[in-house]
Amino acid sequence: MTEADLAHFGPWTEEEFLALDRTTNRIELVDGGLWVSPGPGMHHQGISYQLHAALRPAARAAGLLTFEGINVRLEPGTIYVPDLTVIDARTELDAYVEASDTVLIAEILSPSSRKMDRVTKRHAYAAAKIAWYLLVEPDLSTYAGVSLWLFRLDGDEYVEASAAKRGETLHSDEPFPIALRTNDLLAR
Repeated sequence: MTEADLAHFGPWTEEEFLALDRTTNRIELVDGGLWVSPGPGMHHQGISYQLHAALRPAARAAGLLTFEGINVRLEPGTIYVPDLTVIDARTELDAYVEASDTVLIAEILSPSSRKMDRVTKRHAYAAAKIAWYLLVEPDLSTYAGVSLWLFRLDGDEYVEASAAKRGETLHSDEPFPIALRTNDLLAR
C-alpha cells in the first residue's frame, strides 16, 4: 500500500476522494472534507473477520451480500467506510454503494473511533435511512470480551432491537435471522 497524497486545496469531490491511493489509514469523505483515522488493529480485524463469517451465510440465504470496509455513499459528498456492510444482492457493485441499497451497517469500536461510532456515525446512518445498525463494543483494554447492540431505525433515530453482553448471544429475526455468540467474535 502507498500513502495517499492528502495535499489538497478546497473541498474534495467524490471523484477526487475515490481516486486516492489505498492506504493503511481509513479515509472517509464527509461534506467535502476528509476524516482520516488509523487503520484497524489486529484485534479489530479479527473481530471484523469473525463477524463477517458469522453473518454471511444467513445474509446470503436472505438474498443479501456482506462486505468488510467498503465505501457507502450516505449523500452527495459523504462516503463512509463501515467495518461491515450488508447490501441487497441486486445492487450494482462499483466504487461505492448507496445508502438506499444498504440493509445493515456494523461498526466495531476502537480506541480512536468510540465517539464517532456511538454518536456521529449512528446519527449519519439514521439520517441516510439505513434500517439496521449493529454496534460491536470490545473490551478495549484486554479484548477478552465483546458486547453487541442491534438497533432498528424508527422514524429518524435508532432504537435498540436486541443486545448481548459478554458471553451471551444476540438474537434477531430481522433484517435476516441473526444469532451472534459474542465469544465467537473474539480474535483468539
